[in-house]
Amino acid sequence: MATDFALLLRRFLTAHLAGLRGCSPNTVASYRDTFKLLIVFFRDDRSIPPEKLTLDCIDARAVSGFLDWLEDARHNSVSTRNQRMAAISSFYRWMQSQDPAQMACCQDILAIPAKKQAQPGVNHLSVEQTRRLLAQPDRSTQRGRRDATLLATLYDTAARVQELADLTAGDIRLETPAMAALTGKGNKTRHVPLGDNTAALLNVYLAEHRLQGPGHDNDAVFVNQHGSKLSRGGIAWIIRKYQAMTGDPVLANAELSPHVLRHSKAMHLYDAGVPLPYIRDILGHVDLSTTEIYARASTEAKRRALEAAYVDIVSDDLPEWNQDPGLLNWLATL
Repeated sequence: MATDFALLLRRFLTAHLAGLRGCSPNTVASYRDTFKLLIVFFRDDRSIPPEKLTLDCIDARAVSGFLDWLEDARHNSVSTRNQRMAAISSFYRWMQSQDPAQMACCQDILAIPAKKQAQPGVNHLSVEQTRRLLAQPDRSTQRGRRDATLLATLYDTAARVQELADLTAGDIRLETPAMAALTGKGNKTRHVPLGDNTAALLNVYLAEHRLQGPGHDNDAVFVNQHGSKLSRGGIAWIIRKYQAMTGDPVLANAELSPHVLRHSKAMHLYDAGVPLPYIRDILGHVDLSTTEIYARASTEAKRRALEAAYVDIVSDDLPEWNQDPGLLNWLATL
């Protein structure tokens, strides 16, 4: 017989997350993985097998122990610890309305604070590094044309890697103004404009693969050698392949992933003076505060702000010290 925890967890993952909230499969999988680890923790650390794990076993002290176990035994980062805590908090926030008798326990767990961590910088490429990376594919070959189009689309749309993998021929409009429809977190779709060069690459690529005619709207744009849509890992592998070919030692040794190209596009837009609300809409952020990391990270923007603040205040018009008789006489008396 299923325990109360098992029954409620199933309802939370299926009826609540997937059904009521309409969360994407990736989001549901992330929540599921958190609770898989929680069950493993109780089995291995507390000697409570899954079939005997009940709500009474899980209190604030046990959850705190689980979070410490993630860091100590599994060597998870603070960021991962906080992500797992957020998933547990979401479950117990929902639990309050499902079982009022558990409200006190739920609120104790919800009171567990996130662990503070240093704010990391935004890992991104410079404009020149991005240009060098996107120029690497050999466009004289069919594989190279696919890769050149893939990299250009990934950067130009600032898409998440799964959004690019899920892109279909029907999601692309090449008529002016050209744009791509990206479906991201929460199955929300946003329309992102395409630059002229990216639109030209896509036009040639779609024609070459006969994806522009009727009946192909649901066909994946970027596929592997077997005709199946590229996976997240496959897209990451393509990026690393061309990263190694750039001949730039700094770029070759950088931590480069599809998400770094997304960060790079956002940083380049911000440095070019594009307002944050526009960048938020392109990235598909719900809250503008999420997009503000690019404002905090932009060294170029800070430089421009400092220059603007010191106009006509600080002057570099200084005399040469060896041409100052007063200073030379003073030095001679030392």
